[in-house]
Amino acid sequence: MKLITFTVPCYNSAAYMEKCVHSLLRAGEDAEIILVDDGSTDETPAIADDFAAKHPGIIKVIHQENGGHGEGVNQGIRHAEGLYFMVVDSDDWLDGEALDHLMTLLRHMNTLDRPIDLIICNYVYEHVEDNTQRFMRYANVLPEGRAFGWEEVGRLSATQFVTMHATIYRTQVLRDSGIELPKHTFYVDNVYVYQPLPSIKTLYYLNADLYRYFIGRADQSITEENLIKRIDQQILVTKLLADSHDLDALAKENKRLARYMTHYLSIMLMICTIYLLLSGTDEHMRKKDELWAWLKQNHRKTWRHMRFNSSNAVFLIRGRLGRKFLLFCYRLIRKKYKFN
Repeated sequence: MKLITFTVPCYNSAAYMEKCVHSLLRAGEDAEIILVDDGSTDETPAIADDFAAKHPGIIKVIHQENGGHGEGVNQGIRHAEGLYFMVVDSDDWLDGEALDHLMTLLRHMNTLDRPIDLIICNYVYEHVEDNTQRFMRYANVLPEGRAFGWEEVGRLSATQFVTMHATIYRTQVLRDSGIELPKHTFYVDNVYVYQPLPSIKTLYYLNADLYRYFIGRADQSITEENLIKRIDQQILVTKLLADSHDLDALAKENKRLARYMTHYLSIMLMICTIYLLLSGTDEHMRKKDELWAWLKQNHRKTWRHMRFNSSNAVFLIRGRLGRKFLLFCYRLIRKKYKFN
């Protein structure tokens, strides 16, 4: 068995995918790399096939009709042979030294009767436009160097919630969770890091800056312009998260996990609300009201928690001045963290 499967969804990635794949090859024969060509129309299929021909024991290629990023991840989960599973986007890469530390850890995990369910690593925003970096780390909220459960997870800040870039799941946990990401949908990485969480019983934090997250392409889905343009998909994903678990019932079994998932969901709602406000059109103001009305009708306890939680400034908006203040705060945070 391979120790880890790296799945790389690729759509018209010819200009940058080679850097990504070369960074993964450092893991050697213990790793499997699945390149999922998502109906590309450039040289991506040929580049992927060439990599597979040169590294037949490590790289395999799946060619599929265009199904979006989520279907690329689904294909990886279906075909993975690794003990662990990680998604790496084709314009991102992994740090070599940090990858060495990860592979050493995975060799240890492979000796355990029950390997850890989820490994969390740091990730780095790589801002190519000004050649700066922003490190996202968890040392202040997660124990290091040992297994732990949700009861030991501290309070993560709004900028610190765990993303796809930080997560390495045990493959069987993903499969047992029944996760199936929707096709032709942006922002499904949120489903990927949220839906399986109740299946996670043990965690391990590797304090290494592993994932390098490229920021700078104009066509990236996380740019402010695209977030506004695709706000309907952001709303769809937020509703999928809200519908996926009964957080009130979960709180009776695992209070700390339910608190974290509620926090994550509140961040998603805040993102939707902020970008609807940034647009400011009558249509988007209506969609904002409809989203909160939907939450109130379908998940009333979650709505009450979020609506009256004073730590979430988005719920304190009252009138034009309140909206202006919220957007002012958003601009300050965006300038500091440069997340898009």
